[in-house]
Amino acid sequence: MKAQVSIEKTIFFGLLINNLVFSWELLKLLVMSIAAQNLKYLRKLRGWTQEEFATKLKIKRSLLGAYEEERAEPRLEVLEVVSDMFRLSLDELLRKKMQDAKGSNYLAKRRAQKMAVLPNSIQLVPVKAAAGYLAGYGDPEFLDELNTFTLPMLAGGNYRAFEIVGDSMLPTPSGSVIVAEKIDNLESVKSNLTYIVVSRNEGIVYKRVMKNNKLKNKITLISDNTVFQPYTVNAEDVLEIWKAEMVLSKANVEQRWDVNQLANLVSNLQDQVTTLKRKMN
Repeated sequence: MKAQVSIEKTIFFGLLINNLVFSWELLKLLVMSIAAQNLKYLRKLRGWTQEEFATKLKIKRSLLGAYEEERAEPRLEVLEVVSDMFRLSLDELLRKKMQDAKGSNYLAKRRAQKMAVLPNSIQLVPVKAAAGYLAGYGDPEFLDELNTFTLPMLAGGNYRAFEIVGDSMLPTPSGSVIVAEKIDNLESVKSNLTYIVVSRNEGIVYKRVMKNNKLKNKITLISDNTVFQPYTVNAEDVLEIWKAEMVLSKANVEQRWDVNQLANLVSNLQDQVTTLKRKMN
């Protein structure tokens, strides 16, 4: 009789352990699935490729792909980096689906944090986000995921920062960040000042703007580097315009001028001087 009871207990505890192991495996699969979905959602929210995100996490792209496709379990140290990057707790990352929390949890929390901690925060639009900005410049969710910073020397206002590339605005070097204040309409634009112009056809450009009283439906964009010719854009194509207030550039960066560019610059200056002399005479 005792032997039978002992066998029944063994069977009972064996089944209990098997159920616990099975439940634990199911829980792990569920957690891994949620983590995978969150990694993919957060990556796409920032507009990063798998290669870019993997570089930031210091792992191989193939490993990130395995995480997102639920073929591998994300390592704890990787999840900790993601948590710090997006200001999330591990509990939120592993148990809550970010995409299902739209507007009520993750995004709302991030928006509230920024409003509370950075009352006059400046959103930075890097070159890599330029294409996404053209599509999402009016989307609060896209804008909320841009990195932000503050500048105490600026008065209150609606500011944004744009990274620029190219030599068209030399001596302002390529890679500079232009901090600019939002202008509500083109009528407020003042000729010969520099602006960030966001338009449908030209994208995001940093130029000196000239208004033409005869052609009020167009503005002329001029480069400080005279090698580049001025051009006009239709006012109706301008999506946003921001008046440049500050230029942030890296220290100890030497300007590299192409010999042909220098020759063209000298030639253009000579032509301008000749034209001025003719007008004076």
